[in-house]
Amino acid sequence: MAELNLAALNEAIAEVVPERDAIVFRDRRITYEQFNIRTRQLANVLISAGLGCHKERESLSDWQSGQDHVGLYLYNGNEYLEAMVASYKSRSVPFNVNFRYVDEELSYLLNNARTTALIYHASLAEKVSSIREQVPSLRLLIQVNDDPDVPLLEGALDYEVALAAASDARPDVEWRSEDLYMIYTGGTTGMPKGVIWRQADMLAAAMGGKTSKGEVIGSLEEYQERCQRIQRRYLAAPPFMHGAGAWVAFQAFHSGGTLIIQSNVKRLDGDDIVDTCIREQAEVLMIVGDAFGRPIADALVKNSREIPSLKNIVTGGAITSSNIKAQLLELLPDINIIDAAGSSETGTQAQHVSNKSVGAKTGQFTLKEGNAILNEDMTEILEPGHEGLGWWAQTGCIPLGYLDDEKKTKATFVTIEGARYSVPGDRVRLLEDGSLELHGRESMTINSGGEKIFAEEVEQALKHHSGVYDVVVTSRPSERWGQEVVAVIQLCEGVEVSEDSLLEECGRHISRYKYPKAFIYRDEIVRSSSGKADYRWAASQVEQEASA
Repeated sequence: MAELNLAALNEAIAEVVPERDAIVFRDRRITYEQFNIRTRQLANVLISAGLGCHKERESLSDWQSGQDHVGLYLYNGNEYLEAMVASYKSRSVPFNVNFRYVDEELSYLLNNARTTALIYHASLAEKVSSIREQVPSLRLLIQVNDDPDVPLLEGALDYEVALAAASDARPDVEWRSEDLYMIYTGGTTGMPKGVIWRQADMLAAAMGGKTSKGEVIGSLEEYQERCQRIQRRYLAAPPFMHGAGAWVAFQAFHSGGTLIIQSNVKRLDGDDIVDTCIREQAEVLMIVGDAFGRPIADALVKNSREIPSLKNIVTGGAITSSNIKAQLLELLPDINIIDAAGSSETGTQAQHVSNKSVGAKTGQFTLKEGNAILNEDMTEILEPGHEGLGWWAQTGCIPLGYLDDEKKTKATFVTIEGARYSVPGDRVRLLEDGSLELHGRESMTINSGGEKIFAEEVEQALKHHSGVYDVVVTSRPSERWGQEVVAVIQLCEGVEVSEDSLLEECGRHISRYKYPKAFIYRDEIVRSSSGKADYRWAASQVEQEASA
């Protein structure tokens, strides 16, 4: 497995399909050969600045890193993906930085990650300037020119100038399978955490490192053979700073496919995504839940178009409700909609397919090899038909732990009968027929009168109402119940909805004790740029309503 490193894999694929397009972005087409050269150049820039691996994996604990960390403070574009691969080629560790963060959040993240270098868009330079002195570990800035009116920050390198001046020779370092991949969690319920993986494990878990039969690919030659045999075109619509978006991008790369990027990368534009799919003949479209699915459906309703090349819509990171799936299947009757369940701590755990023949469902998955359901205290594996809820766990190719957090690492990664499991917090029930019923993340539960209520369950119930455009569910203190459910709702434009009709819809899907005790209406639901619910924002809306 020593050769199965993300850097070596990029080089191997460029050998066999050098002239094939790796990335299509606006008017740029970057071949695998060009991508290989550009990532080598940037890697050599990082190495010349002293970045790389300073302590090998075997001398470290699971939660420790011996490599330099490179923050990617970028919108989608070829530079984001180049910077990821270039970091791997320098034996540094790239990580995702949320471009919506305010100064306090940004400085926290960069310090928590012990950031050595930051690659950022010029349009974000003002924020970089305001926090750079608060991050003492930061010693290299590289600015990507997406706004020619913004001057280069003092001491920073211009991205293209630096590449042009650098050697395009293969970096003189030894790549290893245990070099790190790191992804920061979103921080929508708590502080962001850096999840660290061996690259070989992440490759198998979520980056295209398995065959269609689920077998781990064991050599570079097998990847090369696959690239010569198949060629697909992918459009990953979510920000690459979100795990699902980056994972699909690398699934494209690792099968010799072409990764397409829509033109508008600073806001979600359903028409732009649809038009880019049509123009570039995308076969696979990656979205994140209803936040992406609904604007795409709206665009197709307002301007009916066919996307003859499109075969699969893959959705992950947030739930795509059954009514949105049904609408997409009416508009695009020949597609499959593939739910991909997983997390930063597990990679892809399970899939569920909806199409015209089987219908549209949400929240049920088939248990796959490496999955298990654990009992309440995480000491035993549960059998189908168990009572109550269990913890959804993953074994096999899983992370090492959380960066610099021994306590959290030991709490999330447990050992049962000699096997190590990742247990990120999803609550599930394994039914008698072997199907998996997903209830939601433990950190998003509301304890009302001793009953656990999953916010996502209530959200899905309300989303069945034809007048609800979007909803996030949170809680407020209750003298009687301890906590009670509150729904923050965005109604469809021009629609009036009674609370009685909302509760009536809830009654078709959830028990009465889970009903919202109050509804708060907003013109727009604030979500993360990846489409995930922002539960801290929802809680702030409840506080505002209480103080009004």
